[in-house]
Amino acid sequence: MTTSTPAPAPHWLQRTELLLGPEALEQLQQLNILVIGLGGVGSYAAEFLARAGVGKMTIVDGDTVDLTNTNRQLPALHSTVGQPKAALMAARMKDINPALDLTVQEAFFSPEIVKTMPFQQYDYVFDCIDSVQPKQYVIVGCKQQGVRVVSSMGAGGRVDPSKVQVADISETFNCPFAQQVRKGLKKKGVRRGVTVVFSSEPVERETCMMTDGSRFKKSFYGTISYIPALFGLHMASVVVRDVVGKEIHRHEKNSHHGHPARRRPVPVVETGQSTQRRPVCPGRRQTRSPRTPARRRAARNL
Repeated sequence: MTTSTPAPAPHWLQRTELLLGPEALEQLQQLNILVIGLGGVGSYAAEFLARAGVGKMTIVDGDTVDLTNTNRQLPALHSTVGQPKAALMAARMKDINPALDLTVQEAFFSPEIVKTMPFQQYDYVFDCIDSVQPKQYVIVGCKQQGVRVVSSMGAGGRVDPSKVQVADISETFNCPFAQQVRKGLKKKGVRRGVTVVFSSEPVERETCMMTDGSRFKKSFYGTISYIPALFGLHMASVVVRDVVGKEIHRHEKNSHHGHPARRRPVPVVETGQSTQRRPVCPGRRQTRSPRTPARRRAARNL
């Protein structure tokens, strides 16, 4: 008589285990991840990690919910205005997974604090900070300590979800925020090797508003509900795909031939008999080839 192996007992991660397998689920449960910033991007990233089954996390944010956060941030409700974002997210995440080993820090990460952070205790660091200078120090600190960092670039001023993607920071374009981050990192010796989530959609610059400059933040863009959440989703997916060995398909490199936003027009060469399109080598100045007698005759007949 043949006996079949009994199905695993139902549990809250049953669908995840069915998709990824028990070994991948076990690896997720062994991970230790730090999420810095629990705004529109970080709150969703943290919750997606918790729902994926990550076993140990630290979440950091020193801010409280403001009414203007309600259009895009997970812990922001009219009933939670004025409450700490970190505490609100901790309650949500523990309600999702009561077994989650969760550390909560209600603090703002200044450059001085970041410089002394022991990032090496984490498997991943999620940088969801929305100001340039602290973000740069987090990235540099993680690189120096050999820790995988996943960083969010600017989510404001965009409405097209299809343009959000994962790439190396050296491959970002159409993102003023990423440009400023790259500029600062270059001075600190970091040019590439940083996984980021960014949008290639040109930013709506007229939606920018200046701030008082507190907490290293000089300005912000208008933001729609779903774009920051999509950034957080992409960040969480980096971890899951790393665990299961799924390759992250990045867009083509940032060059004139790499994406439509900067693709040069192909010049048209008139020969008098046919019209030909001649590709131009990216980054090289076009030069006119000398006219042969046949080309001069063809030009006179135009």
